[in-house]
Amino acid sequence: MHKEGNYKKLFEDFNQLNIMIIGDVMVDSYLWGKVERISPEAPIPIVALRKRENRMGGAANVAMNIRAMGANPILCSVIGSDDKGDQFLELLKKEKITDDGIVRSTRRITTTKFRIFGNSYQMLRVDEEMDNDLGQGDFLTLVRVIDQIMSKVKIDCIIFQDYDKGVITPKLIGEVVKRALAAKIPVTVDPKKKNFRAYRQVTLFKPNLKEMKEGLNLDEDLTDNQSVIDAAQKLRTMLDCRFVLTTMSDKGVLISLKERAEDKNIFVPAHMRMISDVSGAGDTVISLASLCLAMNRTPNEIAYISNLAGGLVCEEVGVVPINKDKLLKEVTGLM
Repeated sequence: MHKEGNYKKLFEDFNQLNIMIIGDVMVDSYLWGKVERISPEAPIPIVALRKRENRMGGAANVAMNIRAMGANPILCSVIGSDDKGDQFLELLKKEKITDDGIVRSTRRITTTKFRIFGNSYQMLRVDEEMDNDLGQGDFLTLVRVIDQIMSKVKIDCIIFQDYDKGVITPKLIGEVVKRALAAKIPVTVDPKKKNFRAYRQVTLFKPNLKEMKEGLNLDEDLTDNQSVIDAAQKLRTMLDCRFVLTTMSDKGVLISLKERAEDKNIFVPAHMRMISDVSGAGDTVISLASLCLAMNRTPNEIAYISNLAGGLVCEEVGVVPINKDKLLKEVTGLM
């Protein structure tokens, strides 16, 4: 098959996939205003509010990327029984993403990040959150909800999108991975520090350089390809996982795996771009890597396509989902 047709079909086939995303969700609340004077109470600017906007954040951004690629995202998380929780569900509904996996708890609040802009510059961020681990009741409810979804829908991949806010715990990881292994469902991970070493026997683990250094307690910086390869292979052995996909910012990505009893490392350099904003690039990389993995694509393709996708969203300002048509054009033009 001609390569362009091959990738066109791959992108069409994404439409058949059901992807479960488990992780911390949040409301990103933006407040825009004008600054014309300094407060008489303290040497700080006064922002005269002009506009408010709420967006979905955290693991919900991965769901948005999955939806943008045509697949069906099923988001599983715990939010509060509060006004921000109501707003989050409204945003989900607006994006036509199911709330079947969302648990509401009276014991937690909905994580909200308030970003305050004055004259187009971000001046302050205020985080309203609880980051303690889920209590036993909420944990059991979330596991029951995940089980119900898995019994009704064929899940093609499970993504753990971790922001260290307490929804994902070692206990939850163990329960979900056990079910995924039994059902032969691939599991991918975008980790944070707290649970870094708990993701054993997952299929693909995607740290960035900072997360890898902290997670492995390395003293030296990962400054060259060989040091990244050594760390990735150490991590792959420690977690007993199939792939470690390391994102290296403007240097590209490295995918480490074992093939026919031999270690294999595929380095994909970053494509030259006009970078506007790196926010959300990691969410896009894990989304595309998971979709390609669900379609049984090769490690080379997983690395190339997810790397291109992550770079593409960096050309946009703010956290935005990937544009499917733009990505297909890049993939067919460069691969």
